[in-house]
Amino acid sequence: MQNTDYMWDAVVNRVPNPDPQFFYAVASTGIYCRTDCPSRRPKRKNVAFYDTPRSAESHGYRPCLRCKPDQQAARDKWAEMIAKACRLIEQAEEEPKLTEIADTFGVSPFHFQRRFKAALGVTPKAYAKAHRVEKFRAQVAQSEVSITTAIYDAGYNSSSRFYENATQSLGMTPTQLRKGGKDVRILFAIGDCSLGSVLVASSATGVCALLFGDTPEAVLEDLQSRFPNADLIGDDLDYQRVIGHVIRFVDDPSRGFDLPLDIRGTAFQQKVWEALRDIPTGVTASYQDIANRIGAPKSSRAVAQACGANNIAVAVPCHRVVRSDGDLSGYRWGIERKRDLLQREATA
Repeated sequence: MQNTDYMWDAVVNRVPNPDPQFFYAVASTGIYCRTDCPSRRPKRKNVAFYDTPRSAESHGYRPCLRCKPDQQAARDKWAEMIAKACRLIEQAEEEPKLTEIADTFGVSPFHFQRRFKAALGVTPKAYAKAHRVEKFRAQVAQSEVSITTAIYDAGYNSSSRFYENATQSLGMTPTQLRKGGKDVRILFAIGDCSLGSVLVASSATGVCALLFGDTPEAVLEDLQSRFPNADLIGDDLDYQRVIGHVIRFVDDPSRGFDLPLDIRGTAFQQKVWEALRDIPTGVTASYQDIANRIGAPKSSRAVAQACGANNIAVAVPCHRVVRSDGDLSGYRWGIERKRDLLQREATA
């Protein structure tokens, strides 16, 4: 039995490669499309769903000339090729060059990189970098392995190259990572604002969390779950003034947020969060809009996941992202808070 509500939601949000795969057909045009087709969304009453292109065509529908749903086999071939390229990158002792990867599959480097980025949201080079960081994390977690050994085992050619961006990539120094973040010092303060309880927390780099909740206990528990091994300090008198700045910003977005940020995430997440910060106050964008802005038009679902992983509410304004049809969709701190934020920003 078809779950038509799920299917329609995938069409509205232009979800690429839904699971299970299906196609939608529009009675008023006689055309069938992929769920991520860039064409204007049809009216719900005119839409029917089919499991395969052949099934849609047997009911008299023609393939769309924009999204070319009848060329699924070619897309599947590229998906398989990109998956194999990821394994190749992960298993290589040193980061393979783009030309080497493309030659392996008999395609041009330019075309391969464009397809890879469209599918995963990052270039092969950025994917390789993120994999090396995660491999280092796994290596350094083993107490018998030295940090230097872990660096080289992760595929870095030199320790100096690794340390150039180590703290930014890891969110802490390698030594602190080995200790499970035990020596990471995070100051925090809790206050009340028009949206309930609000908590702001900062590392030595900048604000690393801005959380909403119904009670002070709820936001503190949220912080502890995000930084379980850090040294959380909540009684610093000098830091208490920061909560006042945050509350004023939440209540009046026109003030702006000028505190430094400590944004921790994967390369793709950071690209999404940077794009969110470019959305002007009082303006909204869809998940597909953000995917297009970061050069990964087929990654709207991954964009939604990155929004959900955001630790810094309001300052990294994931509340400004809505569905393609204008509905608010979800918000990790509650849909009512999202609605209130957008309403006050619209009049700011």
